[in-house]
Amino acid sequence: MKQGYLYENYDIIMYKLHVAICLLFLMFSGIVQAQDIFDTGIKPADAQPDRYTSLLKGSRVALVINQTSSVGDSSLVDILVRRNVKVVKIFVPEHGFRGQEDAGAHINNTIDSMTGLPVVSLYGKHKKPTNSDLADIDVVVYDLQDVGVRFYTYISTLQYCMEACAQNGKKIIVLDKPDPNGFYVDGPVMETAYQSFVGMQPIPIVYGMTPGEYASMLKGENWFPEAGKLDLKVVKCIGYDHKKKYKLPVAPSPNLRNMAAVYAYPSLCLFEGTKISIGRGTDRPFQQYGCPEFSGAYRYTFTPVPGPGSKNPPYEHQECHGKLIGTSADSVLKETGSRLRLVWIQDAYAAYPAKDSFFTTFFLQLSGTNLLEEAIRKGRSEEEISASWQPDMKKFMAIRKRYLLYADF
Repeated sequence: MKQGYLYENYDIIMYKLHVAICLLFLMFSGIVQAQDIFDTGIKPADAQPDRYTSLLKGSRVALVINQTSSVGDSSLVDILVRRNVKVVKIFVPEHGFRGQEDAGAHINNTIDSMTGLPVVSLYGKHKKPTNSDLADIDVVVYDLQDVGVRFYTYISTLQYCMEACAQNGKKIIVLDKPDPNGFYVDGPVMETAYQSFVGMQPIPIVYGMTPGEYASMLKGENWFPEAGKLDLKVVKCIGYDHKKKYKLPVAPSPNLRNMAAVYAYPSLCLFEGTKISIGRGTDRPFQQYGCPEFSGAYRYTFTPVPGPGSKNPPYEHQECHGKLIGTSADSVLKETGSRLRLVWIQDAYAAYPAKDSFFTTFFLQLSGTNLLEEAIRKGRSEEEISASWQPDMKKFMAIRKRYLLYADF
């Protein structure tokens, strides 16, 4: 009897052990799968100094850089100085040299304390390098990590640098970086009537191009004055194509702190043209949205407070009710389905009590058209709205294809 009892317990123990092993296998598989969405074999151009320092020998060089212009712990400026490249000055975009300034904050000229180089702001008194800015240089090197979204202003800075170089007979070299949202194209194509610094060209919200590809398109399509005169060189990435997911090693701006935010940004940034907060002043900016007026419609809450990169967040110290989009890159990708999602802003508009004041004029610049606001107000479905921009997007895709430097998705 005792022996049978042991045999019975042995079977139970083995069964439980089998279940535990299966659960561990599933957990491990989930971890591996989450890690595997990112390709670790991709090498940005700035990580290949032997390929570009030879192009700079004997030249006076200006760099368009920020905190993303680094290889490991070394800034691009340090890499070039160590290799005896004559760096004359640094240009910086929105968010500043260290990438810590608020969106839209005025950036002043300064001196880099480490190198003594002058740092010229392209988001202060002027957004385009002046003739005097370029008088003492031969080559401009552009090395900024973009996120592949029309209203992310680094591509506007890129265009202005290209324009200035063309007009002043200077060469520009783009050290290419992967596009973290480069695995799809979506959104309304900008209408020229709504041109601004958050949208300078007739491209969709998500345009699926690296900075080098986009620069090639700007020049090739003559989308700025004297484009044909520009001496443009693109140093390509290694191991990248538009099917791959690339994990940014450095946050490109203070409120895009992780890949979940980078993936949600194309859709959630449209809320910046409304009365709804996207979580600035919290630990999850661009991963959530809400406002105090949603107290009866949403149970999820967050409370914005001042902090780095968000000195005066909307609804400061007020409890906002809304929705959390996702806490991981994988969960946000599942929510978005690799497309521009409108359902969140549609739901928010439906729940907002004062509909006449829901949208601000900035929404027109972000969307690049008046048709999106109109469609949301009329209650059009996400599928109907998406279908409306397909003809223009198809024309853009034909243009885009001519300038791709990497295999497409």
